Order: sequence, then C-alpha cells, then structure tokens
Amino acid sequence: MSSCDWSFPYPSQKMPVLARNVVSTSQPLAAQAGLRMLLQGGNAVDAALATAMALTVVEPVMNGIGGDMFVQVWKDGQLQGLNSTGVAPAGWTDEYFAGRDAMPPIGWDTVTVPGQVAGWKALSDRHGKLPFARLFEPAIAYAEEGFAVSPTVARQWAAQADKLAGQPGFKEAFLRLGRAPHAGEHWRFPEQARTLRLIAESGGESFYRGELASRIDAHARNTGGALRAEDLAAHQPMWVEPVTQDFRGYTLHEIPPSGQGIAALIALGILDRFDLESMGRDSADFYHVGLEAMKLAFADLHHHISDPATMKVDTSQLLDPAYLAERARLVSMDRAGAPGAGAPPVGGTVYLAAADADGTMVSFIQSNYHGFGSGVVVPDTGISLHNRGCGFVLTPGHVNRVAPGKRPLHTIIPGFVTRAGQPVMAFGVMGGSMQAQGHLQVMARLGAFHQNPQALCDAPRFRVENGPVVTVESHLPADVAQALRDRGHNLTVAPPLSLDFGAAQLIQRGEYGYIAASDSRRDGQAVGF
Repeated sequence: MSSCDWSFPYPSQKMPVLARNVVSTSQPLAAQAGLRMLLQGGNAVDAALATAMALTVVEPVMNGIGGDMFVQVWKDGQLQGLNSTGVAPAGWTDEYFAGRDAMPPIGWDTVTVPGQVAGWKALSDRHGKLPFARLFEPAIAYAEEGFAVSPTVARQWAAQADKLAGQPGFKEAFLRLGRAPHAGEHWRFPEQARTLRLIAESGGESFYRGELASRIDAHARNTGGALRAEDLAAHQPMWVEPVTQDFRGYTLHEIPPSGQGIAALIALGILDRFDLESMGRDSADFYHVGLEAMKLAFADLHHHISDPATMKVDTSQLLDPAYLAERARLVSMDRAGAPGAGAPPVGGTVYLAAADADGTMVSFIQSNYHGFGSGVVVPDTGISLHNRGCGFVLTPGHVNRVAPGKRPLHTIIPGFVTRAGQPVMAFGVMGGSMQAQGHLQVMARLGAFHQNPQALCDAPRFRVENGPVVTVESHLPADVAQALRDRGHNLTVAPPLSLDFGAAQLIQRGEYGYIAASDSRRDGQAVGF
C-alpha cells in the first residue's frame, strides 16, 4: 500500500442512502457491523450497539472501550435517554489537586470512571432483540483478524502519536510499529479481541467487578492513577428524560446536564426569534446570528452547567421563553459581541445513528473525549481510558469544580428531532465543543430551509471558541467570510480537510423508510437495505 497516494485533491459529493433499515457512522466497517445485526433479525438498537463496539476497534483515534456514552432511543412511540457517564474517583479530593491551577489535559489525572460498557449492557437489556454477546462478533473479528486502516483514521492516529507516546501503556498498545499505522496498512489487536470477549461473556461484569477491573486497578496503582476497583464497581447507568426546545414546528431533544446539549437548546431558542428565512440560507446575516446565539449559549453553559447535583439553576430556567428573549435582545446585527453569562430567573468522540423498519430509531454517541483520550492504556487489554476529567475546573466555588463522585461537564450529545410528537430525525455532530453548535446549525437549516440530510451534512460550518475566536470552513464563500470580519468577528478560514468542524451522521424519517447521510469530513458511510 506504500505506493498508493492517499491525498484527495478533487471535490467529492456523497448521496444519501434511502432504505427501510439504515445505519450511519464515521467508519464504513463499523456501519457494516451494524447492518449485519439488522440482516440477522436484530433491531436498530442491536445495530447501534454492534456499530459502537466495532468503532472501538476500527476508529480507536476517537473512542475506545474505556469511554463514556449517551443515547436517545425512539421505540414503541416513546423517546428515552440513557446517560452512562462516569464520576470522578473517590481519591480526587481538594487535597489531591492542591497547588494546581487547571486540570491536566492527559494522563491518569483526567480519567474518570468509564461508563460506556455498562451503558452497552443497559441499552441491550431494555431495548435489544439479539443476545448481547452476538453484538460483539464483528468487533472481535476486526480486532483478531485485522483490518485496513482508513485514511482519516490514519491521519488522526499520526497526529496524536507524539503527544501520547509517554503515557502509561500507549506506545506498547498503539505504536507497536514504532509509529502510527499508515492508511491502508493492516492492523491487528488480539489483546483487544480478548477484552471484548470477556465483556461479551460476562455481560460487562468483568469490566466493573472482575478481571478487567482488577487490571485497571493494578495499572493505576503501578503508574500513579487514583482510579480504583471500588470506583468501577459503583458505576450505574441512568435512564433520563430528554430536555427540549421548539423551533419552527420541530422539537429538538437533548440529554439533560451534565451534557452540553442544553447549549444547543439555548442557542436554538435565541435563534427562533430571528427571521432566518428573510436573511437567506447562506447569507452573512444567517451566519452572524448563529454565531451570536452560540456565544450567548456557551457563556451560560460554562457558567451554570455541571453535575445536576451541584447546579444552582434548573434547565427550565435557562430555557424560559422570557429569558431567551432577553438574551436574544443582546444580539446586534451590526457588530460581533463577546457576551458573558446571563442570570436566569430563579425558580474525540464517535457518533452513529440507526433505524429499522419497525420504527425504532437510535441516536448514539460514545467518546474518549480528546482523540485516544488520556493516553493511558491498560496493558494487554486494548483498553484506552478517556480523559473526561479534564472537563472539570479547579476554580474555587465554581459549579463544575472537581470533586469525588461528581460528573464533569460533558461535550458528547446525541440529538433527536420530533414534530407534533412523531419522530423526524436521529442525528449528531461529533467533535468536542463543535457538537452543540453543530446541532444548532443543522436545526437552523432543517427548520428554516428544509434542507435534506446530506445537504445538512455538507453545508459550510462555523466554530466559535473562547476569545471569542471564529473559524469557518474553506468552502464558505469568501464574501460571506469578509462580511463577518467587517462586523468584528475574529475570523479565520480553516484549510481544506480540517477536522475541526466535527462529523455529522443523520437519519431522517421519510415517506417510505429513511434518508440516511454520512459526513464527507470523515471516512464514514451510510448503509441500508
């Protein structure tokens, strides 16, 4: 494969897949793993789980066995949410972090309890059809027999190698060739296959109370981590009721805090107060109000949101129509703003979607947070542990300050859309803080302009970060970018093939079956029959 040129110099356009049973995700082999479950008589939940398990093998640069997950499931006329994110270890006391100003970005001191494996089992038990162990078969085969590394995965692998090489267990597990694997190169990980078998055969018990838990505990003790077997054993997934915001006749549903989905809802509620249709679909006005709404929402997110047990405001207060109208009045059409948080009245992630002919739809996201995560890998297991703990802050008195047994502010959010109480779309836009603003941009285009799922994927995106600093994609028209600069936005244009704008996967209900789309910004694929 060394003679193959893995550059892509020409524009490429995907078409959506129209079928009665569909799966869409960011890596083709994983999408096909889910499709196999549907062909074996499983439902969309089985397909989503098999896809998620396979993703830990074929796209390890964005997720792994040691991560967290959120899910929204439409089944039997009802939408349910599942939060299987973990808490800080019992050892993460104030004294443990004394003398530090900020949470570290990688290493053991970013590793909270991984909730993902327990979430797999909880989702399968409540809504799946096939035996839990069968769902692992494609993932185990990919790990044991190997697969050809896809181009975007290879690029992301290489980009993280130097940063993580010094973390306990990383080099031995993911740089065994002395480097990251190249695109098209064959990659096997038999130790990961064995770990997946242990999880499959034990129904996840090995990870939280058995051999794998003991291995995680021992690795932490030997290399300076605070995570213990007792922390793992205490984990429990939670079924939750999604929170919502209406927009142009649609309703966006998000998992409640500590996820950042509330930011998408706040921004959408602000945007609903502007005449987007008159502005025009891709105009400077359209992008400007989206950016300003997102800035306002992020200001509230980072000031008010944490583990619900420590929040001082309720989500209903942040979504109160009067409060959203007040925030919307802060938007100037002429100038970019740098807003702070409001005062409401007191009162590296992978995403996938699956749907089946019986009407079950799944919006599923799991993550190691920043690429491979903490960089810590448990020896001889393939378990790469996430760095979700760096979502905490060390600011005294802040609602999101780190504490034992507490969940950090989470970026991962699976989206779901209904209309008049009926399902419309399962979707997500993976990619850190891009997720909430990706949800906003998808909903603005869906509600105001009724664009199809592939167009919702392909449209030029913006990303706003602290500063505020704005980055836009290279295919945004140059005159629009300049008009935004003229209004005071600190704006740069990202180079082509930038990975900073997330990756969307969408499944929309159609008149006959579904319309499934996968983002061209990754290696992904929508499949169906």
